[in-house]
Amino acid sequence: MNAVLSPLHTALALADAGVPVLPLRAGKVPFGNCRTCADGACGGRPNMKSAGPCQCPAPCHAWAAATTNPRTLTSPPWASIWRRAVAVAYHPGGAGVTVVDLDNRAALDWARETLPATRTVPTTRGEHWLYRGVMRSANAVRPGVDVKSRMQYARWLGYGAGRMTVLPDAVRALVVMEDTNPGRGEVVSSIRAPWDRSTATGCRHTEGFVRTGLERGLTLVRARNESGAGSQAFGAARFLAVQHTECPGPCGLDALGEEIVSAAVAVGVPEAYARRAVANGLQAHSERAS
Repeated sequence: MNAVLSPLHTALALADAGVPVLPLRAGKVPFGNCRTCADGACGGRPNMKSAGPCQCPAPCHAWAAATTNPRTLTSPPWASIWRRAVAVAYHPGGAGVTVVDLDNRAALDWARETLPATRTVPTTRGEHWLYRGVMRSANAVRPGVDVKSRMQYARWLGYGAGRMTVLPDAVRALVVMEDTNPGRGEVVSSIRAPWDRSTATGCRHTEGFVRTGLERGLTLVRARNESGAGSQAFGAARFLAVQHTECPGPCGLDALGEEIVSAAVAVGVPEAYARRAVANGLQAHSERAS
């Protein structure tokens, strides 16, 4: 007899096995930040891109809230969240694994021809291939292929089948290729340097003007911690892009876009969606300039 476990019971079983877990809400995305953590007031959790002092007992900050502590998982601040949760996610890097997310048939065919066999987990549209080892995460490293490990979450869909093998160089190379050979006009899924004059040599605005506009946009994104943050990220990126249409360039808009993406992801927007929204918003710069 196969009993269907609640998200909380599933999470507790995984935590007992050493897998850091977090709840997912409708839409299979993390819950938004609480009021204390809204607008970055808490400083962020210590293991995020920007280390901070956050000691919030609630499951804020998406993947960074993942934990193996049963007391935390069953604590009052998490209890109301679990009652609304529809699924469980885990932090692959915290579990010592890397997930190659294959989202369609073509991606699966490529993996079977290119990557060593390992444990596989069926998904709605493809498969998760799990390797033993940790690396940097990156989305869209190939069409239909994401790499999830550090600073990322993956939906728990079961233990899968097959023997898990060691993370191969072929997977690590996917992220190196993405870092060094971005497609023209693409926003690369990597940590970029913050905006400054050394990269924005063709921007006609003052640093104060640029940062004020950016902070206004980030505040609006962070305020949408229940829904609508993705659309707000598009609006913030488009607003910034329009301000720079008269500049000769470069204006360092990619660096500004990275900050908007991070803000959207922090309130529960899937990174791939956030990046598409910001990239589409930033297109206003090229559209108006042409």
